[in-house]
Amino acid sequence: MPARSPLPSGQARRNRLSIVIVAWLVAGTADILVAVTYYPLTAAVTPVGILRGIASGLLGAAAFSGGYATAALGLVCHYAIALIWTLVFFYIYPRLAFLARSVPLTAVLYGTFVSLVMTFVVLPLSRVGPRAFHASAFAVATVILWFTIGLPLALFARRRAG
Repeated sequence: MPARSPLPSGQARRNRLSIVIVAWLVAGTADILVAVTYYPLTAAVTPVGILRGIASGLLGAAAFSGGYATAALGLVCHYAIALIWTLVFFYIYPRLAFLARSVPLTAVLYGTFVSLVMTFVVLPLSRVGPRAFHASAFAVATVILWFTIGLPLALFARRRAG
């Protein structure tokens, strides 16, 4: 009987890769859809303004006077950030066994982790720069990330593992 390889077969790797790609696209799309629907209702900002705000991480304040190309750059940046968070999740998920026990717990923990890192590390180091902290805005953003990033990734990770 031939020895089993510890590495998955080519087909299994492709299946796992496709799950990660779909998880990234679902999470990224869910997050941006919530952003462009929730924030215009609560913060008097347009969807294009939200995308320009994302682009301001690279361009600084100049992004807010940009046009649709700047908004498109913001969308590309958004999906790039979502890809990074997806890859981080699928790297740590199999290494932290307790995450496999509960999809809701995983969603809350990972969404909170993403929110903390984005708020206190990524944004201050970007061209957005330091901003005033508002606990209520942070809480809303964190809960959004539970459902738009944490939950889809946890569900796809469970499917990948199963």
